Amino acid sequence: MRRRNLHLIAYNTRFLIAPWIAVPHLASHLLGRIARRISTDWQALYAHPIWLLETFIDPARFRGVCYRAANWIYLGLTTGRGHNATTSRCDQPRKQLWVQPLARDFRRRLQAL
Repeated sequence: MRRRNLHLIAYNTRFLIAPWIAVPHLASHLLGRIARRISTDWQALYAHPIWLLETFIDPARFRGVCYRAANWIYLGLTTGRGHNATTSRCDQPRKQLWVQPLARDFRRRLQAL
């Protein structure tokens, strides 16, 4: 089911606001705007919506404060297996998994297909 519905989840690969930019609440504001708009844009570009945003944070380098401020949900730490690992070896650093549902019934929508 995960592989079949992966196209309905968008992965936030990079998010950086340079340290010299001093605008209060800028990060959470931008994350909120993205969350409100991305599914519509995705639908126009790829002909299907997305129902969940996800990101992974290295806790050794970052604390995820902007995601917490933007009401993202912390789900826990990864196993350290890495992206699409084919073995059970855990040689990657463990990351924090944060998600942002884009619909109230996102679980049902992700399971329906």
